[in-house]
Amino acid sequence: MTAVPSSTWFTASPEWGWYIAVYFFLGGLAGGCYFLAAAIDLIGRREDRPLARLGYYVAFPCVAISGLLLTLDLGRPLRFWHMLIESNTYRPMFKAWSPMSVGAWALLVFGGFSFLSLLDALGEEIDRPAFPRFRASPLLRRAIAAIGAVLGLYVAGYTGVLLAVTNRPIWADTRLLGMLFIFSAASTSAALIVFLAQRTALTLPGIADMHRMEGWAIVMEFVALIALIVSLGPVLRAWLNVWGVLLVIVVVLGMITPLVLSWRGADRVRLSVETVSAVCVLLAGLLLRVVIVFSSGAV
Repeated sequence: MTAVPSSTWFTASPEWGWYIAVYFFLGGLAGGCYFLAAAIDLIGRREDRPLARLGYYVAFPCVAISGLLLTLDLGRPLRFWHMLIESNTYRPMFKAWSPMSVGAWALLVFGGFSFLSLLDALGEEIDRPAFPRFRASPLLRRAIAAIGAVLGLYVAGYTGVLLAVTNRPIWADTRLLGMLFIFSAASTSAALIVFLAQRTALTLPGIADMHRMEGWAIVMEFVALIALIVSLGPVLRAWLNVWGVLLVIVVVLGMITPLVLSWRGADRVRLSVETVSAVCVLLAGLLLRVVIVFSSGAV
């Protein structure tokens, strides 16, 4: 195999597979959907509250599944608690210098905030005596949303930082993976919220705003990807293979196609156009993480 010039030395591959690739994707959706929902609650219109609830409905299941996938990937799932608790003293273990330790705690705490927001959203829509209702006051709801939004933004982007500290080819040769993951999380999350709003027949002024935000996020994601490719320098040759072809598909499917559909879509076919656009963005978001995760191990 031809050696690929790199700016760092290589450690052994962590041999991350599909669990981690899907975890990165769902974690991005969880953080992105929560952040967008919180933004609606904090600075959006009151009538767009149903759109915020959609974001909360997505965030908690995604973060819960993300934690499950991360646990299963450990090989010995029952030892996951060792990432949070000191095995000898049984005290909480937090290593501020370790992205993995900080990420595990962020995922746990963010899961708690996303669960509270989920219960609050459900409490507004489910009016049954047997349902355990949690209705936050406006002030408490905004406080939960503000803190949860910061945590969600961190969860959406920290995986890029985690990759950079592994000293693996491609991952350790750029500092832009975190930024790319954040913009990708924004585009996929906005696309999913718009898609769900259409499926539930919501007609809110915020849907058009969310769709415009999706377009801007796609543009920024494309810029971040180009910047990342430039930052790799000679290491870019590692993508002159099937992974590079898949990366081109990501650009065509998840960036160029949605922007073209949005520009050319007529009002009479707006629903189908935006549905196709959302599916393209979501598939490309998953494929992007597959390329990033698997291509380093192939070098």
